[in-house]
Amino acid sequence: MTFNPDADISTHKTRRPGRTAAVAGIGGVGVLGIIALIAGPLLGIDLTPFLGGGTQGGGAPASEESAALLCDTGEDANTQDDCRMAGAQVLLDDYWADHVDGYVEPTLYVFTGQTQSGCGTASNSVGPFYCPPDQSIYIDPDFYELMRTQFGASAGNLAQLYIVGHEWGHHIQNITGVMADHPGRETGPGSDGVRIELQADCYAGAWLADAANQTDANGVHYMQEPSEAELADALNAALVVGDDHIQEMSGFSNPESFTHGSSANRQFWFANGYENGLGVCDTFAADVKISDVS
Repeated sequence: MTFNPDADISTHKTRRPGRTAAVAGIGGVGVLGIIALIAGPLLGIDLTPFLGGGTQGGGAPASEESAALLCDTGEDANTQDDCRMAGAQVLLDDYWADHVDGYVEPTLYVFTGQTQSGCGTASNSVGPFYCPPDQSIYIDPDFYELMRTQFGASAGNLAQLYIVGHEWGHHIQNITGVMADHPGRETGPGSDGVRIELQADCYAGAWLADAANQTDANGVHYMQEPSEAELADALNAALVVGDDHIQEMSGFSNPESFTHGSSANRQFWFANGYENGLGVCDTFAADVKISDVS
């Protein structure tokens, strides 16, 4: 999905936190390292120790030393990953303000390397994530290059927006009480933990289906309608982050350890939201199976 070059995204509130420390680069990491880099946020497992770096525990949010990104137009969003995230923030805040009474905006931090969050150290060893205590989303755009080079994902524009929209979905779950109503983090294909993640996928799809209809203050549409290739790009990202796909890469398969859902589940719920809207996103009422949803 491409931004219209003259769309105004200068109203974004995306922040660039100060870099707190250097971390190991993504190049030259073996299979275990690849799984560690991806599986932290996707499987709910802290695998940072396998990388020989990073820290754990809480920390102050990044807002103490941050600056606004210099992103003004859709052209900036088309050519720079960090500005694409900023453009997504503008659309996501507008979208959810229209669908959630009393909507509270999260803070989006786009960082490089490592920074502090209210949930501990954010780095490219844990990937994109939402932190409920500080109601903030943390994304290092290097994650997308990792998806391309190490997982063979296309990780194009729409895939990147899907990932941002998924993390925004967790914020919506937080402020609307879904997380409080379903606090269990048990594992397995039908667990509440998986249903939380699949609902966030559905929310991302519902937003992206509406994104081309959203306009800036001058009436300019922020984005163009997605092509079939771009939709395939987003579905490819959903496949790559499926629990079964990640487990197979590490040489094992254990559905009872699933925390985010199978590739088929994740693709289904993204597509379901995209095609049918927010009204179909009650994953807690659905019969979630390992490979399909009925």
